[in-house]
Amino acid sequence: MTPERSLVFPERFRWGAATSAFQIEGAPKEDGRGPSIWDNFVPSAENSVSGDDGTRACDHYHRFRDDVALMSELGLPAYRFSVAWPRVQPDGRTFEPRGMSFYDRLVDELLECEIEPVVTLYHWDLPQALEDAGGWTNRVTAQRFADYAQLVYSVLSDRVADWTTFNEPLVAAFLGYGSAVHAPGRANSADALQAGHHMLVGHGLAVKAMRAQETAHRKFSVALNFSPVLLEVNDEEHREAARKFDGLHNRWFLDAVTGRGYPADVLDDLAHLRALEPVLRDGDFALMSAPIDWLGVNYYAPSRLAPMAADPSELGSNPLPGLRGSGLLPARGPLTSFAWERTPASLTDLLVWLHQRHPGLPLEVTENGAAFRNVVGDGGGVHDKQRVNCLADHQRAIHTAIMQGADVRGYFARSLLDNFEWAMGYSQRFGIVHVDFDTMRRSVKDSGRYFAQVIADNAVPAGLLVPNGPPVGEGDLTRIS
Repeated sequence: MTPERSLVFPERFRWGAATSAFQIEGAPKEDGRGPSIWDNFVPSAENSVSGDDGTRACDHYHRFRDDVALMSELGLPAYRFSVAWPRVQPDGRTFEPRGMSFYDRLVDELLECEIEPVVTLYHWDLPQALEDAGGWTNRVTAQRFADYAQLVYSVLSDRVADWTTFNEPLVAAFLGYGSAVHAPGRANSADALQAGHHMLVGHGLAVKAMRAQETAHRKFSVALNFSPVLLEVNDEEHREAARKFDGLHNRWFLDAVTGRGYPADVLDDLAHLRALEPVLRDGDFALMSAPIDWLGVNYYAPSRLAPMAADPSELGSNPLPGLRGSGLLPARGPLTSFAWERTPASLTDLLVWLHQRHPGLPLEVTENGAAFRNVVGDGGGVHDKQRVNCLADHQRAIHTAIMQGADVRGYFARSLLDNFEWAMGYSQRFGIVHVDFDTMRRSVKDSGRYFAQVIADNAVPAGLLVPNGPPVGEGDLTRIS
C-alpha cells in the first residue's frame, strides 16, 4: 500500500488473530481431558447443525506446530487463544499435568516464532462435572474458576503477559442458561442472570488471585461482546425499547466490571424475576470490579430494536432474559452468511462511546470478523472478497475511532481458522485460513493474505475495495480512491 492511499495505525498497535479451544483443538478424550458441557450438548441434532460436534474440530491439538508456523508465515505479531478448563482440570478441581503440558508447548512454540501469546481462561467450556453440581448457577463454581485461573497462571505467567478471564460472559450465561441455544442448554431467565452474576464474581476472584502472585508486568482483562442499537423510528416508544436492550446487552456486564455496579434502570426492568436477591452478597460489586488493565471489545453487528408486547413469550428472537417490551427486528443487508448486518460505523460509535464512558481504560478489539460460504478454487486459492471487504471496512472504522480520540490499542481477527462454530456446527466459516474438515488441509484465503499485508504495513487501504473486482491475490489491492 502506498502511504497516500492508506490509513496508518499507531506505532505499537497490536495485530493478531483469535481462536478458542473447543472450536479448534479436537482430542476430547486424550491425555486425561474430561468432558465439557459442549461435549455433552452438541452431539444432538437438536442442539447443533446436523448433529456436528467438536470431536475433531481442526485437530489443532495434534497440529499446533504447523498452525503456529502458518501464523508466522502470515506475520501475526500476536495470537489470542483459550485454555480448555477440562483439559487442565478434568473434573473442575483435579490437576491434569498432561493437559497443562499442551499449553506449555504451545506458548513455547509461539515465542520461538516471536508471536505474543494472549491467553483467555474461559471460552465457554465448563467441565461437565461442575455443571452437574449446578454449573454457573452455583456460586462455588466461581471459586473453582479462580483456583483454575491461579493454577494456569502459575505455570504460564513467566512467559505470558496478557490474561483475559472470560470471553463474552453474556453469551455463556444468557444463551447457555436463559435461551438453551448454547450449552448447557437451560432455558430459565433467573438461572441466566444468576449464572452471569457468578461469572462476574469468578472474574473478580480470578483477577485477585492472579495479581496476588506478584508477577511483574502482567496485564488483566475481560472480553465483552457489544451490539450497538439502531433505531427504526426515533420516538419515545422506540427509544425506550432501545434503552432496555442496550442496558442488558451493552451496559450490564460493562458497568459491573468497571465499578458502577448493575445499571439501576436495568435492575428495575428485571425486578419481576427476583433473580439476584438469592445470589447477591455484600462486597460482590467491589469484587467484580477488580482493576483491569484493558477491556476486550468483541463486535460483529448492531441490533435493530422495536417496542413489542409486554408478554415475554411474544418477543420471539430476543435472547435477553426477562426483557419485556423490546424486540429484535430483522437485520438489513448487506449480510454475512450468518445473517448478521455489516455496519462498520457502529463499531466506530461503540469504541468512541466506550472511551468517553471509561476514559483511561485502553481498548482492544478482541474479536471481529465475518462468516461467508467460501470454497477452494481450482488453483487452490480461496477468493473470499466479501470477507476482505468486511475486514477492511471494520479496520477503517477502528482507525476513525482512534482519530476521534478513542484509545484503541489492538485488533484480533476472528478466526484464524475455519472451525467448529458452536451450535452452527461446521456450517459457518469465519477463518482467514480455510480448513478442509475431511483432510485437515489448511489454505490461506485471500483475506489472510490481505491481513498479512495490513500487519506488514501497519495500515489499511483508505479507499473502498472494488466490490466486483478481480480476486485478491498476494500483491496490492485494487481500490476505489
